[in-house]
Amino acid sequence: MTSVDSVASDYDRRLCPLAEDVWFLCGPTAPGDALQHTPIDQQPFVVGRRSGVAMKLQFRTVSGAHAEFTVRNGRLFVEDLGSTNGTYLNGKRLTEPVPVGNEDLIHFAEAPFRIRRQSPTGTTAGTISENVCDQALALVQFDRLMSQRLVRPHFQPIVTMGGIKTIGFEILGRGSVFGLESVGAMFQAAEQLNLEVELSRLLRWEGLRVGRELPDRPALFVNTHPKEVDDPSALIGTLAKSLEMANDLDVVLEIHEAAVTNPKSMQRLHASLRELGVQLAYDDFGAGQARLAELIEARPDFVKFDIGLIRGIDTADENRLRMVRSLVAMVRDLDIKALAEGVETSEEAEVCRDIGFELAQGYFYGRPAPA
Repeated sequence: MTSVDSVASDYDRRLCPLAEDVWFLCGPTAPGDALQHTPIDQQPFVVGRRSGVAMKLQFRTVSGAHAEFTVRNGRLFVEDLGSTNGTYLNGKRLTEPVPVGNEDLIHFAEAPFRIRRQSPTGTTAGTISENVCDQALALVQFDRLMSQRLVRPHFQPIVTMGGIKTIGFEILGRGSVFGLESVGAMFQAAEQLNLEVELSRLLRWEGLRVGRELPDRPALFVNTHPKEVDDPSALIGTLAKSLEMANDLDVVLEIHEAAVTNPKSMQRLHASLRELGVQLAYDDFGAGQARLAELIEARPDFVKFDIGLIRGIDTADENRLRMVRSLVAMVRDLDIKALAEGVETSEEAEVCRDIGFELAQGYFYGRPAPA
């Protein structure tokens, strides 16, 4: 990576004579590129997507002439040039020219940059982290994702063992903005803003909204975030509104087994779900400690066995097979459907069927896909 110090020396004499410092824009000029250090060496310094600007960005959300920088009395100012998707300074959209300082974060639509300043002595303040732009971008983009509901539901089939019949689909969310495509990236940004519950509700709503158009009206398995279980009444309230919108689809609510920490609260939640006509599934069963005795206090309709128990089960030793077989038998004895998650091969599918699983889900039966 080119150092700011070495680049600066080539441009010191080309800067506006009023500028006492050398200013740089530090960030990628195209999606996936490494950080580059571009000196602000013209007056004005125009950033955009068209040819001929001072710094050309290859992001499709950037306008032709997106923003410009000027130096006034040694201070650097930035102004949006009427761009379609906006220029943001530390997360706030610009409506007028504003001064910027060292380490400020600027987004030209989805393109993130840090402002760096080098003094005439050749020293710079601070260091540049390779991840800082990506992290800051995610936070700014998350607001756009939520306000514009930029999520795309994907559907993964849940089948009877052997793949004879599809009984429903699990709804899995994907993002439609740069840097927040995966569900993991979305929730990582949501966690920093304490908006995990709001994101979970959005994904569930959009999944049911799209899923209501699927032929034959299959059962839809919708996810929850563990924080939602802390407030069962709010969860039930938002779920009831979703069901009204979705024309009373057959819905199964998935709750991670680790979120089941209060059996009494789960019993109340379970009763409320019954009143709504919503079934209950415990997800990732066995991912940590398989606390079956606690889980049956509010007996679910489905138990989804964690992928960690299923992966490579066709080559597992006898101890692991015996444990999984025993857990499946206990679940079925309670009149709960046992579902194997993460089945990827025919060999795994055959062993799961022999063990006693009734249902399965995984790449072997179908990958998550748009409706």
